[in-house]
Parts: sequence; structure tokens; C-alpha cells
Amino acid sequence: MSKLGKFFKGGGSSKSRAAPSSQEALVRLRETEEMLSKKQEYLENRIQRELSLAKKHGTKNKRAALQALKRKKRFEKQLTQIDGTLSTIEFQREALENSHTNTEVLRNMGIAAKAMKALHENMDLNKIDDLMQEIAEQQDVAQEISEAFSQRVGFDDNFDEDELMAELEELEQEELNKKMANIRLPNVPSSSLPAQPDRVPGRMSSTSSSAHRSRAASSRRAEGEDDDIKQLAAWAT
Repeated sequence: MSKLGKFFKGGGSSKSRAAPSSQEALVRLRETEEMLSKKQEYLENRIQRELSLAKKHGTKNKRAALQALKRKKRFEKQLTQIDGTLSTIEFQREALENSHTNTEVLRNMGIAAKAMKALHENMDLNKIDDLMQEIAEQQDVAQEISEAFSQRVGFDDNFDEDELMAELEELEQEELNKKMANIRLPNVPSSSLPAQPDRVPGRMSSTSSSAHRSRAASSRRAEGEDDDIKQLAAWAT
């Protein structure tokens, strides 16, 4: 058995050591990744330095140049090993993270299932049916109340239409009397017309004709005013 096998066998036989939690293992893996990344950066810098030394010595000092190239090869080998180790650790970390996530999901689902079971233990299907039926009945009552409020409320409006028409006619007559009071009738002259002066014989015919036309026009105006007064009186009555 190799020393490495003995080491892992001895570590596994220890019953006093408890298994670390997933969080602790993830922390350890991240720390290892960070350490290897720093070592990787260091080796890359050493490789560049040894390459520069080999170029510097060249043919002038072949022995020093060869030693620099040998060191560069060793550093490159270590760098390759670290790359493989980082890939393995990254894969292990991702698997552990997924396992931790699955464990948390399973645990939370179990808690939710227990909570649902505890809630359902206090539920009775018959009580639920009775409750739903009661809710439906109350909804029907609420609908009937809403319809009752929306209907027209009938007040006592049985009045005598003849009395209402008589009252309306009185109101119209009052409005008509007010309008009549505001109308001004034309003033009729009370004095007689002045006597006609004597005219020159030569102009008698034309003056007489003009006076006749004036009297005819005045008569027509008086008749028109009488008609207006008669129509107004008829409308008032």
C-alpha cells in the first residue's frame, strides 16, 4: 500500500472527527483555489524571468542559458499540474454547491410539506362545503338588497289633476297680468284739430288735396291703433 493510501486510510478510520458541513467544505475549496491561483501567477512570472535569462546569456554563456531553460521547464510542468488541480477543485466545488442547493431545496420542501399537513389537519371538508354554501347565500342576499335599493321608491303622489290645472291657469293669468301692466298704450289726442286758414284761390285745389291725404293717413293710423288695442284686449281676456 502506498504512503498516500495509508494516509487517506488513516484519516478515514478516525471516528472522532466529524464530517464538515457543506459550507465549511466550500470555504476550504475557495481558499485552495485562491492559493493555487497565486501560485499559478508566481510560476508564470518565474517562467518569463528564466526565459529572459536564457535569451540574455545565449551563446555567451551556454551553461547559464541551459540552466535557465531547465528551470523554465520545471516551472511549466508545475504550472500544468496546477491548472489540472484547479480544474478538479472547480468541478468539485460546483458539485458541492449543487449538492448543497439540492439539500436546501429538499429541506425547505419538507418544511413546507409539514406546514401544509399541519394546516390541513384543522380543515374539515364538510365545514368547507357549509361555509361555501353560506357565502353563496349571503351573496344572494346582498344582490337582493342592491336590487331593492336600485328600484324607484314610490312616494304618495296621488294629486287631483283638475286642481293642478286650475292652479297652473292662475299662475299663467298672473304672468299675463304682469305683462299687460308693463305695456304702454298710445295716447289719443283729446283736442280738436285747428281750423284751416284761408287759402289763395289759385292754390285751393292742391292745398285741399294735401289736407285730404293727411286726414286719410291719420284716419288709417287711428284705425290701426284701434285694431291693435282690440287684439291686445282680446289676448288679455
